[in-house]
Amino acid sequence: MKVLVTGVAGFIGMHLSKRLLERGDEVVGIDNLNDYYDVQLKHDRLKQLENFDNFTFIKMDMADREGIAMLFKEQQFNRVMNLAAQAGVRYSLENPLAYVDSNLVGFANILEGCRHNKVEHLVYASSSSVYGSNTDMPFSVHDNVDHPVSLYAATKKSGELMAHTYSHLYDLPTTGLRFFTVYGPWGRPDMSPSLFAGAILRDEAINVFNEGKMQRDFTYIDDIVEGVIRVIDKVAEPDSEYDKSSPDPATSYAPYRVYNIGNNEPVELMEFIETIENAVGKKADKNMMGMQDGDVVATFADIDALISAVGFKPATPLKDGIGKFVDWYKEYHT
Repeated sequence: MKVLVTGVAGFIGMHLSKRLLERGDEVVGIDNLNDYYDVQLKHDRLKQLENFDNFTFIKMDMADREGIAMLFKEQQFNRVMNLAAQAGVRYSLENPLAYVDSNLVGFANILEGCRHNKVEHLVYASSSSVYGSNTDMPFSVHDNVDHPVSLYAATKKSGELMAHTYSHLYDLPTTGLRFFTVYGPWGRPDMSPSLFAGAILRDEAINVFNEGKMQRDFTYIDDIVEGVIRVIDKVAEPDSEYDKSSPDPATSYAPYRVYNIGNNEPVELMEFIETIENAVGKKADKNMMGMQDGDVVATFADIDALISAVGFKPATPLKDGIGKFVDWYKEYHT
């Protein structure tokens, strides 16, 4: 089948596209190659895909309304995986309008493209950040998520609402995936694995926020990709048991679904740092710092809905995943 992958030069986008291409799908990837982080890393990711005959790259910004409309009309995609977004919780405090342009305006253009060209299934990246100030663990897709603590999270929740509207109005099957702290080879340089590994290798101190009293549901990239592939293949359908008098945020009378994808095993930040130290072979010099605005103390994914829907549970142990990441990091940066 023919799949559009937005954000194809991104961390998840590259890995997902490679899997789709290897199984024989035709992939058209778009990316605006912005300079939020080192553009060379994005070009190097694209090099992992360019030898596939069934891959086409188009440099394009999702906020380009006319360009996106023409792309959909000309290409006639079967499925769409929307991964493109302005990423980063902390950066949303500095440059909020970048999130509006990409995560709201850009996503609206994707929805319109799917609507007018009869796309069979739109899958899109949401985020564990939507759980905001929730303290009931693990985070469930059936929970209310109306109290985000960053604009990034608010745009991701808005994307879910926009998708539901199109599922309702136009019978467009949509599935949102709330990713939980994805890591692995080719990961973003602004994420903790790269920041920590790089600093330790350079004998520089690392910043440890909230005095290290944090937990994250770290999820290895191969597990994320496997889950995404299975969800792309399972077209969202209306929930025949949906009760409008007691609405469930995760399902609908429309062809709409939301799933968590996480390792279902939160890790203490200090344990995570120790795992990186062991893989690198050196101890970190730590700057213990306070909590950052927009951040949350813990994330923990309830993945029962994902398991029930597609029969998959992420299972890569942290030690194994970090080992593979550090091996890649050393090779890429030396």
